Amino acid sequence: MLLLAFDTATPAVTAAVHDGTKVLAEAHQVDARRHGELLMPSIDRVLREAGVDKHALTGIAVGVGPGPYTGLRVGLVTAATLGHALGLPVHGVCTLDAIAHQAEVTGPFTVATDARRKEVYWASYDADKRRTAGPEVGRAAELTAEAVAVGAGALLYPESFPQVTGPEHVSAGWLADFAARELAAGRELLPCVPLYLRRPDAQVPAGYKAVLPA
Repeated sequence: MLLLAFDTATPAVTAAVHDGTKVLAEAHQVDARRHGELLMPSIDRVLREAGVDKHALTGIAVGVGPGPYTGLRVGLVTAATLGHALGLPVHGVCTLDAIAHQAEVTGPFTVATDARRKEVYWASYDADKRRTAGPEVGRAAELTAEAVAVGAGALLYPESFPQVTGPEHVSAGWLADFAARELAAGRELLPCVPLYLRRPDAQVPAGYKAVLPA
């Protein structure tokens, strides 16, 4: 197994190469406005540092969100394009599951990432890091997490998430590790389809009128 993994569902642009047992190389930059500029250079970097030719890859693992429309589609379009060009399977991973996989917590916990508009994308997990609820999007003020919470969304709203720990953003190395474990166990991952959970901000104006040539 030789996986290329990346995620653009959070402000982090993160990519990694994983050989089925360990991370061979990883790149991680936090910049919510430059997903499109940073992703391909990050992919090139981790392939080069791992000493892996792209034609030797056996699969691609990509974070499918939930996340904001613009950033998330960068990763998914890139994964679909590379998968098609290289003839590789593309495995989707819920970004919140990947963050949960890297969290160093004991007992039940919540993962929350920033959804803007005073909302968070969230999911709940048991002590074995199995998802028990979500993913969903909701107003932070309406959520009360009695257990520990992880993620940048939880850090933004301490009144709703009083016990917060790391990680803040997803790591492609941990996402790849999650995917490798699931695949080795014979469990199916998600399709390369975005978990938006809500409609994009950009809308066609209600009073829009088509202008026809004279």
